[in-house]
Amino acid sequence: MASLGARLGDGPGPDASLEEGLTYLETVTGAATEAVAATSADALRLRRAVDTLPEGVIICDESGTVLYRNPRASELMTSRAGDALAAQAVTDLLSAAWADGSAEKVIELFGPPRSTLSISARLIDDGRRPVGVVAMIEDISERRRLDEIRRDFIANVSHELKTPMGALGLLAETLMIEKDKDVANRLADRIHTEAFRVSRIIDDLLDLSRIESEISPPREPVQVALVMAEAVERIRSMAEQRSVAIAMIEPEPNLVVLGDRRQLTSAVHALLENAITYSSGGDTVTVSAAGDPNAVTNDGANEHHGIVAISVVDRGVGIPARDLDRIFERFYRVDYGRSRETGGTGLGLSIVRHVAQNHNGRVDVVSREGEGSTFTLVLPLFNRL
Repeated sequence: MASLGARLGDGPGPDASLEEGLTYLETVTGAATEAVAATSADALRLRRAVDTLPEGVIICDESGTVLYRNPRASELMTSRAGDALAAQAVTDLLSAAWADGSAEKVIELFGPPRSTLSISARLIDDGRRPVGVVAMIEDISERRRLDEIRRDFIANVSHELKTPMGALGLLAETLMIEKDKDVANRLADRIHTEAFRVSRIIDDLLDLSRIESEISPPREPVQVALVMAEAVERIRSMAEQRSVAIAMIEPEPNLVVLGDRRQLTSAVHALLENAITYSSGGDTVTVSAAGDPNAVTNDGANEHHGIVAISVVDRGVGIPARDLDRIFERFYRVDYGRSRETGGTGLGLSIVRHVAQNHNGRVDVVSREGEGSTFTLVLPLFNRL
């Protein structure tokens, strides 16, 4: 109140009249009211600012009574994912911070859904003595998930490249000392195969990296029939080598989507490649497309009227139910032996998923082990106005 006293001076003297005293009292009361109002406004602004933080904030006084809890803290501590565990962890850390000055802990809530919370508590004081404790709660689930994906990706890339590179080194050493021409030719053929495999892994990694970076690819009207035809032409030589026939059912010419033609072709090509890889000689892989102008989809931001469904059907080995949730992960293979034998990289379906996401669509799969699979790329239909 020093500034308030400075503004008001020393007040009326002992000889002041009653009127002067009343005037002074009114002035003091008005100034005090303004000071309280300003303090309340500052406190309200601070409270509203903390309310908008993505982290949870809890403030307790020296007796441990909760003075304030922002909405995010309430959300994190009262969710179905383990509110009792989170609340107990916060209580323990507040007590530890009061005793030690600070405390931190990371807790795993197994849900569903699974989540990870980072909780930290700090002692607060007024410059002379402790007046309370503040706790911060941060949901680091997405950060943890991305870290795990990054670690798995590095480990998988290292493993996938190490195998053919090791084979290349061994084959090259053997070729250097081999005198038999026929054996040398077979070794050279194996070297070519392994080198091609390394090249394919690198190409798919570059494609995946490019597609992931193009979250909003260039948008232009693209005819679905042209995408399908280009993808079939690119995969035809592989199909002939595997003795697998490709049946393309020509879609209606008015089926058009808005997107990046190169990405869409890569996605359909990857679906065809996957179908051929897990088919046997003499099988047929069918690719078709159908439109539904009345279907409504929502990507979270916009509502889309009309869809195009591009389907790739095979009669191959099928996918076990336990693997259906993981087949779109990088390098995940249902049958490692078969995919390595046929040169699969394990990146194709991951590319399909990212292309679908980039185009506000999705990819569905229906499969039964031993009976084959149907992969469907669902995209918003482009409606010409």
